[in-house]
Amino acid sequence: MAMIPVLLNIGEKCVVPTLQEAAEKLDSTRGEVVLDFSSVGRINPGALRAMEEFASVADGKGVKVVLCGVRVDVYKVLKLTKLASRFSFGS
Repeated sequence: MAMIPVLLNIGEKCVVPTLQEAAEKLDSTRGEVVLDFSSVGRINPGALRAMEEFASVADGKGVKVVLCGVRVDVYKVLKLTKLASRFSFGS
């Protein structure tokens, strides 16, 4: 079965609701989900929790999550919180 990437644009102020909405749609997703984080300059604890929950749901459904456009400061936070290993990163 071919991988069908799904692209979602994430805005800095709507990380949590966008990830919650996307998690609800993972049942109909096959392959991978690409989350465009290019508009996210910093990430708060609520967004980190939402990312962790999203990664868990995606793992359970066998969906690969790719983060693209992640800024260095956001990546550093993901590394510090040990969340970076839950995702793949693309350009």
